[in-house]
Amino acid sequence: MGTAWFAVLGVLFVIFQAAAAEESSCTPGFESEQLIFKVTRKHLRQGTRLGKVGFSDCTDRTRFLFSTDDSRFLVQTDGLVTVKRQVVLHEGHRVFFIHSWDSQGQKLTVPAMVLYDGHHHGNNNLKTDHHHNIQLHDQIEVDSATTQVPILYFPKSNPGLKRRKRDWVIPPMNVAENHRGPFPQEVVQIRSDADKTKKIFYSITGPGADEPPVGLFTMDRDTGYLYLTQGLDREKQDKYTLKAHAATAGSTSAEDPMDIVINVIDQNDNKPIFTMSTYMGEVPEASEKGTEVIKVEATDADQPNTDNSDIGYRIMNQKPEQPSPNMFTINPKTGVIRVNEAGLDREKIPEYELQVQAADMKGEGLTALTKVIIKVTDSNDHAPVFTQPEEYAGTVEENKVDALVVKMEVTDGDEPHTPAWNAKFSIINGDPGNLFTVKTGTNKQEGIITTAKGLDFERTSKHTLLVTVVNEAPFAPSVQLVTSTATVVVTVKDVNEPPIFETEEKHVSKSENLAVNSTVVQYTASDPDTGRKQKVMYKILKDPAGWFGIDKDTGVIKVRNQMDRESSFVKEEKYTALIGAYDDDQIPATGTGTLIIKLEDVNDNAPVVEDRSFQVCNKKPAHQLLTVTDKDGPGFTSPYSVNIKDSSTKANWTAVMNNNKTGIILTLIRELESGFYKVIMTVSDNQGLSQVSTVTVEVCDCTGEEVTCREKVIAGSNLPVIMGILGGVLLLLMLVLLLLLLANKNKPKKEQPLLLDKDVRDDIFFYDEEGGGEEDQDYFDLGVLHRGLDNRPHVFRDEVAPVFQYQPVVYKPRPANPEDIGGFIDDNLKAADNDPTAPPYDSLLVFDYEGGGSEAGSISSLNSSSDGDQDYDCLSDWGPRFKKLADMYGGGDDDMM
Repeated sequence: MGTAWFAVLGVLFVIFQAAAAEESSCTPGFESEQLIFKVTRKHLRQGTRLGKVGFSDCTDRTRFLFSTDDSRFLVQTDGLVTVKRQVVLHEGHRVFFIHSWDSQGQKLTVPAMVLYDGHHHGNNNLKTDHHHNIQLHDQIEVDSATTQVPILYFPKSNPGLKRRKRDWVIPPMNVAENHRGPFPQEVVQIRSDADKTKKIFYSITGPGADEPPVGLFTMDRDTGYLYLTQGLDREKQDKYTLKAHAATAGSTSAEDPMDIVINVIDQNDNKPIFTMSTYMGEVPEASEKGTEVIKVEATDADQPNTDNSDIGYRIMNQKPEQPSPNMFTINPKTGVIRVNEAGLDREKIPEYELQVQAADMKGEGLTALTKVIIKVTDSNDHAPVFTQPEEYAGTVEENKVDALVVKMEVTDGDEPHTPAWNAKFSIINGDPGNLFTVKTGTNKQEGIITTAKGLDFERTSKHTLLVTVVNEAPFAPSVQLVTSTATVVVTVKDVNEPPIFETEEKHVSKSENLAVNSTVVQYTASDPDTGRKQKVMYKILKDPAGWFGIDKDTGVIKVRNQMDRESSFVKEEKYTALIGAYDDDQIPATGTGTLIIKLEDVNDNAPVVEDRSFQVCNKKPAHQLLTVTDKDGPGFTSPYSVNIKDSSTKANWTAVMNNNKTGIILTLIRELESGFYKVIMTVSDNQGLSQVSTVTVEVCDCTGEEVTCREKVIAGSNLPVIMGILGGVLLLLMLVLLLLLLANKNKPKKEQPLLLDKDVRDDIFFYDEEGGGEEDQDYFDLGVLHRGLDNRPHVFRDEVAPVFQYQPVVYKPRPANPEDIGGFIDDNLKAADNDPTAPPYDSLLVFDYEGGGSEAGSISSLNSSSDGDQDYDCLSDWGPRFKKLADMYGGGDDDMM
């Protein structure tokens, strides 16, 4: 007994040590890396129990909080998995994930599969016993509590049909992404029934094996284990399809290739990302609750239609939190932001800033933040109001169109220069005849009323208008606004209006030969100013031909000069005159009327021949058709007739009318010498009114219709001979001119005389004959005295001989102000002193003895006047400078000297 108890105690000690070792190495998590629930029906009703999940957080707890990513399955706190809503396994299986949390709050996940087993009717519960396996179709073996992996057997072939059965379904394998190892990780084992009798070698091919990405999956050729060499990323590739091969030692295929589908199970490893870092939205102020503002949107790279990518939105904060911290709300599913409470007022808070969060796992997972700026735009919550509460008044003259009546200003509390601020005006009463228009001024806050038609003082002297003002944008529906109105009283000012003719145009028809002083028509007008009792008078304003006169008092129009229908002033048989009617007001007003007279034609114009000259051959001449015209109208023109009265002309020519009697056929009937001939004809119209027409015909020495007239030449010479003679004469004249030019060029140049013969400068000439002075004029030829100094160069002293390098001198014009005459003379005297061409040349002259008996007291040009008694006192009136000049001349010769 002692030995037995000792053995028992030893066993217990070993078990305790093992339990202690196991407890010290406890790892929180699910007891299996993957779970498979086997069912025998594809239609799973609500409440169906699938199995139980083993989970430990390394504490004494036996109940835990579980969740799934598929709302159709429910995991209770004891780990029991049931169907929450009806499930139909259309594809024979369904994969979902079960989540739980350890004592540290870390979330743990295990993949689970509900698998339809139509050939097995055993227990549906998950086998968690360490010594039992789950067998599926005899092809898959999974140990749920150990590290053993599922076993896939190559499907059996039917020897009779030589093909695989259609109902063999190889379910896909599921591998979670982001597995941290260790690697290589066993995924599945493939087996062939042939390995019981022979050695089988296994291999895989396809993308991830021997195709890119090469080496991601490997297979042990002896055991058939499929390994994963590194972690997978579902966002890069969510599924791999490999082909498994079984071959004997001689590379002979032992099985047909089998497809292995490996699904990468998604993990929540991607947080949502907003499409924009900052969203800008607008909402009108005073918007009602529920008004949509803006939509935010975030995306998640995790598997769609799972909790990992199921994004929920929420507003984290609002700035400012006025008038309420919850002015906006967001749809957690769609991300649409709407107005949550009324009270948005742009004038108080023009902008809000929201911080919006997007989180996956239906709003409970990974998060992302974005900023939403909402601008509160102006809505029409303020009505425009007239600044002048009382009525407006305006005065406008009658008959004026587009005349300003009044301007009306308004104010508006909305945002300036927006449709909610811009004003619109309208006349709602008092203008049944549409006599006025109202428009908005350029500043959008002013109404301008003008006249659309001319007002009539005699009809209505005062108009009362009712004007209303609204905005371009409609009023906000949530605000009750009152439309502002204003009364405008328009006073019409009476003006002198011009008389108005009974009709704007007066049409009459008269014969063009209506006698002078005959009455044409009476054209009268009336004065619209009935209250003024004014007299209306008349005058001709425009009468281009000067045919009419009008009685000033009665408006009777008479013929003043004979009318002519064929005048250039008549257009289409109508003559137009402008008649004026004016009143006797202090400033007369004139109205106009138009008189249009249709002139009836009379036969007062004889026909004439238009073709007055032509050429014709004297041998076999062609007939000549001459055009006949008549200024008169139809009935007084064709058919025409022609007659040649002169007998000598008849001997040479015949003239007859053409078939329609509108043209004359003139024919030369005998051969005439070359020359010009006149054919005198009398042409008459159908009323017998005739006129003599003369036609000049050049008869040429030729034959037929083609007329060729030769020019006459000189005495048997022809044109080339004449041209040669003229050319020779011209050449001779050119030679003579050339010789004269050469001869003149070889002559010595004559010096330019200092003074020309035409210059009249008597005071600087010397005298060859020095007789008795002016008393000897009867005996001496005074012409010899007028010789230039160029003939007597010795009269110049060498030291003063001038060298003329002429530079133009500018003289000032005579001023209009007499007080400036002094300055004018001084300036021009200085200019004359520097002008070598200006007389006199006193400083250059030598005076010879002039003989005796001369009456001249001095040869100075300053005393050239022969009238010694001339009065120079008048020069004193020209200013102080001219007073000196008056003293000099008035003082006599002594003063001058």
